[in-house]
Amino acid sequence: MSRNEGRHRSGRRTKIATALSGFALALGGIAIATTAGETQDASADAVGKSFFVDITTVQPTVRAPAAGSGASTGTFTVDCGRNENGHFNPDNFIAQPGVRNGAQHLHDYVGNLTTNADSTDESLDAGGTTCKNGDKSTYYWPVLRIDREDARESNAPESPAQNDLDAERAQAAASAQRPRVECPDIASELGDVPDAAMAAVGDELNAIEAAETQADRRLATAANTDEVLTSLRDKRTSGLDRIGSLTGQRQRRDLSGCTVRDRDHGGIDNGAENSDPGAGRRSTTSSAAATSTGSAPTTASPAESASSSATATTASATSTSASQLPGPDENNELSGNDGEIQRPESVSLTFRGSPVTRVRAMPKFLRVLYGDAKPSVNGTTNTKASWTCTGFEDRLIDKYPICPEGSKVERIHDFPSCWDGRNIDSANHRTHIVFPGANGRCARGFVAVPQLRISLVYNVPRDVQLAGQYKVDSFPEESHNPRSDHDDFANVMSQCIMTRVVNCINRGRTCSE
Repeated sequence: MSRNEGRHRSGRRTKIATALSGFALALGGIAIATTAGETQDASADAVGKSFFVDITTVQPTVRAPAAGSGASTGTFTVDCGRNENGHFNPDNFIAQPGVRNGAQHLHDYVGNLTTNADSTDESLDAGGTTCKNGDKSTYYWPVLRIDREDARESNAPESPAQNDLDAERAQAAASAQRPRVECPDIASELGDVPDAAMAAVGDELNAIEAAETQADRRLATAANTDEVLTSLRDKRTSGLDRIGSLTGQRQRRDLSGCTVRDRDHGGIDNGAENSDPGAGRRSTTSSAAATSTGSAPTTASPAESASSSATATTASATSTSASQLPGPDENNELSGNDGEIQRPESVSLTFRGSPVTRVRAMPKFLRVLYGDAKPSVNGTTNTKASWTCTGFEDRLIDKYPICPEGSKVERIHDFPSCWDGRNIDSANHRTHIVFPGANGRCARGFVAVPQLRISLVYNVPRDVQLAGQYKVDSFPEESHNPRSDHDDFANVMSQCIMTRVVNCINRGRTCSE
């Protein structure tokens, strides 16, 4: 028997009975839910019929603000594939750093090849990527599945072998133990780069990042940390001077000095907001920069710094934790999340501008969230209407769409794009980067950065749509509520690529790499 043959047959009698009961309850107006303590209950499979709506009965809902005279109207699209290599796991290193299988639903990944619960800035920066232009950013969202009784064989891509995944986790955990340099981001401080200087500025940025990588290697065996940092400072100073000459810009602040961070905590565990309430809150202290020959980059707000000892989680502590949640089986199924994984027919990763102003570069390692995985716990403040059909993108809904013939199921995720100008993360992973107002303008104290739009198109058969047999993976207590749809992004673009993104958008061009 092949790996996929006969898949989804186990436990089907129980699931069918539960599903029929669930549909009856939903039609009677009673919501179906399971608690965190009932993750093995097959009722988590049921999707209420009330979650589905005919898209043709929905009025247009999308009203984008008109572009003003100072708008940045370009777009930059990155081709990172459709997860052809089958990179899946139920982790979330942003919201639950070090908690393996903590998401309790499967994520679909494109971009960085090494993303898992133990990922750190360093491990991501060292990883490979599916993106054609070398973008090492990580983009991930919950998988979409079809769950019907007659599914005898799956065309879903398989995950990498477990030993490969274990090796990736071990590599990420080990990287957290090595000292590494922390340097001020340059791209986010650059103003306009003339077209004629783009190639030369890109070369200088690449050379500076190469010097940082070399410094990381030297730190592993260096007897004198100051010598490593002094050498790196000299290289950065020379490169920054050349960039200044090429662009005619003066630095607003000193960007040459770097620090050493002994451990990269890889994120801040925000407890119940996105993570599993039953997993507990794991907390250890993350060491601050130990040595410096220049001013350290600002990467944490005062409130965040004050609470870091209570909330920061190191990958090394969690990677050996005995408290881990059950992972997927060999067919990528989890309790309450089963069915045929649907590979998107198309994945579009497009960075867009602001309708009122030019955009500024995102800093490297910026974390950004879209939506909320747990509206039953957190409420709907952060949920977003994500669902539509191709040809109906002017109407986004918080239910599963039933599309007319010739139209396909689509998810559209527009990320927040107003950055506080200082932090790459925050305690709730939201306050450092927020959405603009209805007029497209960022609030005082925030600056516009390229807005990521992820569009996912699926070829879900229409009979499956009409029967209510497709669903998004979710936490068990969410019962596949379409409102729980969400998306995560960590920027690991080289500063050279990010500079190209910004210049393309600010010049009103349409770029694709």
